Amino acid sequence: MIATRDANRVVIAMSGGVDSSVAAAMLKQQGYDVIGVTLQIWPESAGSRSAGCCSLSAVEDARRVANAIGIPHYVMNLRAEFERFVIDDFVREYREGRTPNPCIRCNQFVKFDVLLERAAGLGASMIATGHYARIELGESGRWLLKRAADSLKDQSYALYTMTQEQLSRTLFPLGDQTKQETRARAAELGLSVAEKPDSQEICFVPDNKYGGFLAEVAPDLANPGPLLDTAGNVLGAHKGIAFYTIGQRKGLGIAAGRPMYVVEIDKSRNAVVIGSNDELYRDDLVARNVNMIAVDSMPGCVVVSAKIRYNMQDSPAQACPAGAGAIRIRFEKPQRAVTPGQSVVMYQGDVVVGGGVIV
Repeated sequence: MIATRDANRVVIAMSGGVDSSVAAAMLKQQGYDVIGVTLQIWPESAGSRSAGCCSLSAVEDARRVANAIGIPHYVMNLRAEFERFVIDDFVREYREGRTPNPCIRCNQFVKFDVLLERAAGLGASMIATGHYARIELGESGRWLLKRAADSLKDQSYALYTMTQEQLSRTLFPLGDQTKQETRARAAELGLSVAEKPDSQEICFVPDNKYGGFLAEVAPDLANPGPLLDTAGNVLGAHKGIAFYTIGQRKGLGIAAGRPMYVVEIDKSRNAVVIGSNDELYRDDLVARNVNMIAVDSMPGCVVVSAKIRYNMQDSPAQACPAGAGAIRIRFEKPQRAVTPGQSVVMYQGDVVVGGGVIV
């Protein structure tokens, strides 16, 4: 039996960090009926990790904060969903020679999909997170995703997969403030996590060493093949295409007398191609699995700015339809290390137009 939704009830995902903790406190101060939940998503094989957003210590931090601000707190077991949508995809993408972004997948299929369903079971109409981004209802009646006020902390890049339904039922309390203001609020509230450092790792990869994780969960990925230059000459051998990514310089195992980088991963030949830094630059790309936010569809070419990774400045570009669910992006200036499996996100000013996965 599904509980009747309360328009004032919000389920907030609490990771045990300062951002989601302050977001929960702000919602409580604004008069919402707030329920805190921590998502139990780390695999059983990972054990009781001591750090990171999915650790057991994070659950305890979230529980302490919830108790301090006077809201109920629950642990929600989403291990199966996380393994199916995030971890399995992570391994599958590397197997194909691509470099996935598991945080985007987690947002798409866990935090703003499964969590919304589970929140309804708790009688909530809305969910919230500690992301730095803004949601507004546009003049056209479409919900818009916008950059955060704090450009250094803006997380809209990782949220481009959100649907109109998800945007209409999500709150980002931190979108209008800076990280410094968040920590200051936490200190004022006396929260134990006020000075807790941000997690920088992939939550399910111990010590952020993805190669070791892949070797453990999928040992068949250690499939050696040729290490080639861009002319096709064999320079050596690689240990498996899954252990390389575009732009990688270290760990190539050759002495070329000059800096060399991975410029291509060729699954069909089981080959890793290396070249000079200049050979890393491209001025166009195609993306699939496109999600449009600001408009329902792209009828023709439009001027945007776009970026191909989270921690970079977006660059002027033109976006054009490229078949069903695909777009072609042409940049005014060539971009370094365009990486299949990563995402390209388009903006017009502060508004996220949409994005897709680079092929």
